[in-house]
Amino acid sequence: MNIRLKLAAIFLPLGLIIAAVPENTTKVYKLTAAQLLVEVQEGAQFMSTDEIADMVVQKDPSFQLIDVRAQDEFEKFHLPNAINIPLTDILAEDWADVLDQDVKMNVFYSNGNLKANEAWMITRQLGFANNYVMQGGLNHWAETIMDPKSPASTSPDDEIAKYDFRKGASMALGGGAVSTTKSNSDSSPKPEIKKKKKKKRAAGGC
Repeated sequence: MNIRLKLAAIFLPLGLIIAAVPENTTKVYKLTAAQLLVEVQEGAQFMSTDEIADMVVQKDPSFQLIDVRAQDEFEKFHLPNAINIPLTDILAEDWADVLDQDVKMNVFYSNGNLKANEAWMITRQLGFANNYVMQGGLNHWAETIMDPKSPASTSPDDEIAKYDFRKGASMALGGGAVSTTKSNSDSSPKPEIKKKKKKKRAAGGC
């Protein structure tokens, strides 16, 4: 696939999402298409379900799960302590201090990779750091963490150790149970995040 087709594959869905949000007319892109393409190809935005499970079980205060699905899906079930920022609201000013900050590591997730990765691409192109994607989304979370498959007795030690970790995480998280607490208001509570001083960034910088 040549460079033009790769860029089109990335920015066509991205453009459709941004076009649906009026606020994007005031946003200034910090990364060029070519720079974003390099980051997409590297895949450095992805975090494994094992990494996320470990942080959830340990109650790690340094990260924030962000569910980018629609509010009705979020209210039916979501990962522990996640907040809901639907993809179409990703550029809303209400969430600017959550997405553009250097205090917590944000991890986007959806049912699969698509919507979460689009949320990451939007925020990354605007120059926001500290945002990541849970690889595989809730579908992969269910397969690997909540209902892990037992490896064969002849499997390598690292595979058996991985299974033991996943089984332990599953038990700690309720063995398939997910949070079903519904919000009492129309929007998710925003975490308290210290506002950072806005720094001028050079155009095209990372």
